[in-house]
Amino acid sequence: MNLLRFFRYYYLRFIRLQGDPKEIARGVAIGVFIGITPTIPLHTILIIATALFCRASKLAGILAGCLVSNPITFFFQYYFSWRLGTLLTPYELSWERIHELMAIITGHLGFKETLAELSKLGWHAISLMLVGGVVLALPFTIASYFLSLYFYKSIRRKRLRQRAEKLVQYYESSDDQKNP
Repeated sequence: MNLLRFFRYYYLRFIRLQGDPKEIARGVAIGVFIGITPTIPLHTILIIATALFCRASKLAGILAGCLVSNPITFFFQYYFSWRLGTLLTPYELSWERIHELMAIITGHLGFKETLAELSKLGWHAISLMLVGGVVLALPFTIASYFLSLYFYKSIRRKRLRQRAEKLVQYYESSDDQKNP
């Protein structure tokens, strides 16, 4: 039942977002992309900076990032990033090192301590994981953009239709009061 509440909460948060559908869709795509990449201690900072640069909804980006990067999906994202990075780069990285990385991130270290521990992995490991994460994130990013664009355009049409109906009802009721 908690999982249902989790999804309902985020659904309601997404429904209530206001703004241009393209701007919101860009924010969702940015949040999904960064949320899937293995950059956990920097997700919020990266989402906000990228959203500012791309003129996207920062709130939509943060919500989407939280939705795709959570304790349920965390393991799978790192595993598939590691597998793809191993296939696409000449570097080798053992699963034990990835397991250490996940322990560092899920540990309750402070932000500076987490970054210090991650920097000890080395550039080969970081680039392997980033390449794998980017390749993993791209199809989800593209799909999330078009799906959320369709979703927010349909919400906007529905809201405009409801406003028009209320306006018609208002004028009909005011005409009825003037002409008894």
